[in-house]
This record gives sequence, structure tokens and C-alpha cells, in this order.
Amino acid sequence: MSVAPTRVKICGIRSDRDLALAVEAGADAVGFLVGLDYETDDALLPEAAAALARQVPPFVTRVVVTHRTTVDEVAELAYAVPCDAVQLHGEFPLDRIDLLRLSLPPPVRVHRVVHVTGPEAVPFAAEVSHVADAVHLDTRTDDRVGGTGLVHDWKLSMRIVKWVRKPVVLSGGLTPENVRDAIRAVAPAAVDVNTGVEDADGAKDPHRLRAFVKAARGS
Repeated sequence: MSVAPTRVKICGIRSDRDLALAVEAGADAVGFLVGLDYETDDALLPEAAAALARQVPPFVTRVVVTHRTTVDEVAELAYAVPCDAVQLHGEFPLDRIDLLRLSLPPPVRVHRVVHVTGPEAVPFAAEVSHVADAVHLDTRTDDRVGGTGLVHDWKLSMRIVKWVRKPVVLSGGLTPENVRDAIRAVAPAAVDVNTGVEDADGAKDPHRLRAFVKAARGS
């Protein structure tokens, strides 16, 4: 039985150029950061994210990534920005995800982050998998819930992949140099990168984008 190739999401798309480079490199999905709890160069207003989302070609998944934690706030963003999934990258309550799903424009899917900070992340990921369409693993710091550029413990991530029965997306410190090792260690359904494919000015680097996608697909 053949194994499905690992899908690749390029996050932090903030310009026409970023989007064109990600699509050209072969991204399966692109992420737009909207509604964050802190300032970052790749955060977008809903109007700007919507303009970019409308340019995404067919068969490339559009993901709204947000820190918002209420049903109304997230649903408002999903209606404002054309998308295929919302990525709940803050502390959105698990017991509100079913209600959120009913409030989203169909057929928008719900991805929920699990910060892999220790062994407690494994049972928590199982809880998330009961209500979300995908489990998103990431690294956090005291002041950032994503975009840290830091790798977490892939052994814990591997345990989560084996435990849950929903697609698992791996992020956190991934780069063209380590993504193949990460995939071998964790076997996620998809990998997600932002800072690992940026240049010194924070823009998406075409060479690193192509190298990341190539490495993720093992080619």
C-alpha cells in the first residue's frame, strides 16, 4: 500500500509576492495570520488577507490562522476571509469547537493547536482530536504561541501521531535542513513552516521555499 505524500503548508503569507512564491514552490496550503494577540510583521488585517485569499488557485488550501478564542470572533474572520480551514492557534476552548463548526461557512474545517511542551501534550492532543478536524503541533514560548523558530520534542509528536485518528500537522522550527528528519521521526500528515523559509528581512525566500517543499516530499 502506497503512503500518501506529506502535505506542505506555507504560513505567514503577507504579500502577492509571498503567495506567488509559495504556490510556485508547490505548497499544498497557505496560511494567513489574522487576529493575533501580539504584533508581528506577517499579521494581516482581514481586508488584506481576503484580497490575498481570493488569488489562491484551486486545489491550494486557504487557512486563516488566528489567536481569537470566541465563536463569534473566529466565525467573523472566516466569513471575512475566504478560507477552507481555520487554525485555532490560541487557547480556544475545546467545548466550544462544535458550536464554532456550526457557525462557520460550510465546509470550513477546524484545526486546533497543541503546544508540545511536555508529556501532557499527548493526552491533550487526544482530547483535541475528538472535536477538531486536524491536530496542529507547535512550539511555544512565554510570549509567543507560534512562529518561534524553535523545535520541540519530536518523540512526543510521534506518540501523538500514533495515538490520534485525525490528521496531524507538524510545525515548530522546521527548515529545509531538518524537515526530512522531522517527517521520518514523526510521520505527520502535513508540515507547516513560516520563519524557516524567510530571508533576513522576513520575506519568503524562493530558494528556501523550493528546498523545503522538495525535502518534505523526499525528492
